[in-house]
Amino acid sequence: MPPVYKIKLKMIDKFLSDQQEPKAVEKVYSRLKELLPAGEETLYIATQKKPLVNILPDCIAVTNRRVLFFTPANLGLSIKFLDFTWKDIADVSVKEEIIGAVFSVTTTKGAEMGVDYLPKVQARKLYQFSQQCREEERKRVERQEGHIINIPAEQQPVAHQPAPAPVAPPVAIPAPEPEPVHIPEPVVAAKPDELTEKLKKLKVLFDNGLISQEEYNAKKLDLLSDF
Repeated sequence: MPPVYKIKLKMIDKFLSDQQEPKAVEKVYSRLKELLPAGEETLYIATQKKPLVNILPDCIAVTNRRVLFFTPANLGLSIKFLDFTWKDIADVSVKEEIIGAVFSVTTTKGAEMGVDYLPKVQARKLYQFSQQCREEERKRVERQEGHIINIPAEQQPVAHQPAPAPVAPPVAIPAPEPEPVHIPEPVVAAKPDELTEKLKKLKVLFDNGLISQEEYNAKKLDLLSDF
């Protein structure tokens, strides 16, 4: 084994404790090193394990600031991703099935993203880390709001009231002439946003079982990247 590859394995070793796919984790970890700013830490990486062919698995990464969904593209030569910060996530859920589990997140705007065929132990770890991060985000918001509310009165800005203007003697104002009546023009309904309509149609196909979770994720990423 080349020395460089040994170093890479050592760096991602902590993300392979639950039988994750090493090559998939390596790709995701390399991408995360390029994407994440200073102070953002990768907490967990989960990899899809399809029952028959698992050559190009989807992956999920959880950091202390966001959750990222990775989907291979161009026959594995590239990788697309979609991320959601914790302040924008309304809920996380895990649904355990006969084969694996589905991990999904719902945003405050109602968007949903998930990955199926995750090993159950990995889906549970994702849920645990996600709940911890959401709790930390809630405490951070409470501390920020409490700091704003509890600013001492002497430190709060004082609003300066302008001096009252001198009162002018009353002036007789002639009655205004009646204005012509304007008939409002019919309102034309705005056309629905093209991207929103496509996402709604895609969600209907998924809800009716016409496409799989994997196909739904891939098509959704394609639509978002096109816009």
